[in-house]
Amino acid sequence: MSVWLPAAPCTPEGCATHHGPAAGPVRAAVRLLAGLAAIACGVLLAPLAAPLGAARRHRLTRCWSRVVLRAFGVRIRVVGVPHGLRSSLVVANHISWLDIPLVAAVLPGRMLAKSEVRSWPVLGPLAARGGTLFVERDRLRTLPATVATMAGALRDGSRVVVFPEGSTWCGRGRGRFRPAAFQAALDAGVAVQPVRITYLPTGAAAFVGDDPLSTSLWRVATAGSLTAEIRLLPPILPGSRPDRRSLALAAQLAVASDRANRPSSSVHQCVSSRPAARSSVRTPS
Repeated sequence: MSVWLPAAPCTPEGCATHHGPAAGPVRAAVRLLAGLAAIACGVLLAPLAAPLGAARRHRLTRCWSRVVLRAFGVRIRVVGVPHGLRSSLVVANHISWLDIPLVAAVLPGRMLAKSEVRSWPVLGPLAARGGTLFVERDRLRTLPATVATMAGALRDGSRVVVFPEGSTWCGRGRGRFRPAAFQAALDAGVAVQPVRITYLPTGAAAFVGDDPLSTSLWRVATAGSLTAEIRLLPPILPGSRPDRRSLALAAQLAVASDRANRPSSSVHQCVSSRPAARSSVRTPS
């Protein structure tokens, strides 16, 4: 992993421990199997949905995403309403692999993910068939082409979803929004839709550091009560910011200020002395 890539100080040992009620092993196993089955159905049925119009695909995506989350025992809370934008760049803070179905359950669109996601079991094929845009994070020279592809998708009326922190954080802290993806919104002349993601209790959903995906899946399945909240913040309209850096900062501050107005269960204290190679590297963005 390049030292230039975004990295969070969060570690599984310090940040991803679940302290709340726990489901029994049988119930957890049922949840895990149900969740994997729901994901597998999405992989199998995705080609059948491809010929449908965007409105029908989005309805099916929202329904399927909610089924996946409920199968894993995750409750969904939506605060705010979509603003009816034809296309927009949706930007959210990044905590977990659960962020992907959570955003898709409310604002389905084409996700931007790191290229390694292609090789993930079950989730990788689903991401590819769902129109995910992949970026090679350790090859900066490919970034302009990726931004151009994103801008093209936005001009065509697609919604594009990005996690601009570039790495997962446990939810008690947050990273800086990287500006590159915001250039696509400027080039396409579309609005930016900031989104705030929160999981309660904090910890069970966090997918950070060198945490294996299998371990994270089991931790989510064994959580006795896990609620995922997605808060839709006011969009940043085209022309309101002159460049990608100010646009990224405006979106970051919108998400951060929303968090500041909400009660926090704890203070982010998961600073680790481990090298960067053990920080958040398994994140789909």
